[in-house]
Amino acid sequence: MSSRVLTLLVLVVLPGAMFTAVSTHHLFPEWVVLDTSYQDDQTLAQRSTVSVGDFNVAQVAENCHRLDCFAEGGGVLLGGVITSIDIHSICILP
Repeated sequence: MSSRVLTLLVLVVLPGAMFTAVSTHHLFPEWVVLDTSYQDDQTLAQRSTVSVGDFNVAQVAENCHRLDCFAEGGGVLLGGVITSIDIHSICILP
C-alpha cells in the first residue's frame, strides 16, 4: 500500500467514517425521544381541558427534538459524503 493511499485512509476515510458512526449513534436515541414527544403532543391534543400554553410547550419540545434529529441526520450524510469522496479518490490514484 502506497503512502498516499495510507495517508488518505488515515486522514480522511477514517475520520469521515467515525463522524458518520458518532452521528448515527446520537441520531437513534434522539429519534426515540422525538417519537415519544410526538405521541405526547397527540395525546395532549385529544384532551378537551388543555390550555393553549400547555399545547404550545408540547409543540416547542417536539420541534426541538425534530431539529436535533435533522442536525444529526445532516452529520450522518456529511460523514458519508466525505468518506465516499475519499474512497473515490483512492480508486482513481495512478
